[in-house]
Amino acid sequence: MPRAGTLPLVLTGVFITILDFFIVNVAIPSLQRDLHAGAAAVEWVVAGYGLAYGSGLVLGGRLGDILGRRRMFALGMALFTLTSIVCGLAPDAGTLVAARIAQGLAAALLTPQVLAILRTVYSGPAQARALNAYAMTMGLAAVFGQLVGGVLIQADLFGLGWRACFLINVPIGVAALALTRRLVPESRPATAARLDVGGTVLVTLALVAILLPLIEGREQGWPLWSWLSPVAAVVLFVAYARRRHESPLVDLTLFRERGFTVGLLIQLAFTMGMAAYFLIFALYVQGGVGLDALGAGLIFMPMGAGYLTASLLAPRFVARLGRQAIALGGLLRAVGLASLLALVASGAALGWLVPALVVDGFGMGLALAPIMGTVLARVAPHHAGSAAGVLTTTQQLGSALGVGIVGIVFYGSLPDGPSQAFQHGLVYLIAVALTIAGLVQLLPRAVAASPRVEAAVKEPVA
Repeated sequence: MPRAGTLPLVLTGVFITILDFFIVNVAIPSLQRDLHAGAAAVEWVVAGYGLAYGSGLVLGGRLGDILGRRRMFALGMALFTLTSIVCGLAPDAGTLVAARIAQGLAAALLTPQVLAILRTVYSGPAQARALNAYAMTMGLAAVFGQLVGGVLIQADLFGLGWRACFLINVPIGVAALALTRRLVPESRPATAARLDVGGTVLVTLALVAILLPLIEGREQGWPLWSWLSPVAAVVLFVAYARRRHESPLVDLTLFRERGFTVGLLIQLAFTMGMAAYFLIFALYVQGGVGLDALGAGLIFMPMGAGYLTASLLAPRFVARLGRQAIALGGLLRAVGLASLLALVASGAALGWLVPALVVDGFGMGLALAPIMGTVLARVAPHHAGSAAGVLTTTQQLGSALGVGIVGIVFYGSLPDGPSQAFQHGLVYLIAVALTIAGLVQLLPRAVAASPRVEAAVKEPVA
């Protein structure tokens, strides 16, 4: 049985791994000067983390199913804390890049365990509340990541500068590790399973083949390998689907459940819009408006306020509207983004953008929590880790794909000025938000309103 501190403890793992994806953006200029890092090294400080994180999530989830979710959560937290120390103390760019890749792998081991623990330890209304808290934590970490980074760099604690953006994880990780055994119940399937090594290699290589061109393709001018890589990914996925194994890395029967499959598509669309939006908005307010790192972080606060409010109210909307709560979130995002587009096009001052940012943040928060419940509602507990790995991988794929697409749109229009580039990016984001509302209509009618949180197959919780 979960204890009072179980939920905030496991959500710490979500918060720090997502925070580290965004916090580094504001640290790049100072770490580049301090380490005399070239453009390629700086690029890999960001891309190395995202690539390792995204490609390792399915494996991380499966290891939790096999070896125990609490054990893998603790191991992932320990490795994430250790690699954060190495990042914060890195003497040169090469060490920092290697540590960031290792940090991404640790995050891939840690993050899927959180959803799996929530899915197996909680049930009924408590599970719905836990998934809502997960979504709220994930969004707040993303929204306020740049603000936290800007504050840390501005404060220059103990003269650490940009290094504080990594070292802040250390006390959090140590405290979480000290409490894990006491507060987190262990869970694993009742039947023993073994790792599908061949399937692991195929799926991991396929994910790298998808993510690498999305992360690096635009920066390198879309060379030939960036076009061939997705083709190789399809071949690798087909090879995996044709294999037979008694305990596959990903059980393809999961995709027979319409709520799971459509929910993944909605999650893909949502993250395609969210990560891309944070990127071009930050570029616009810094490059177009002239805000510094701290100011750029502060401008995200109205969006965060809307997101937090909607996350708290989301269960009421879901109880009343069912799956259409997700569609309403998508439509509100479209309204907020369209208002933002009109205001920016008219040359309005930043203060006039606040209501549009609040509406947009409210739409984000209203959509995200029900999506989580939709994807996991009918997943049996013994597949919880694998399903969580697929869900979190979809989030990373969506983020990389969205950033890749909006990067083409934004930078293609940048010669006309940051304002014009931002407006063109907003048109793409409005289309994505409307796509979410459309995809919701493909969901089973009751899946978001009444998720089946009790499964026929029970597993021991120690």
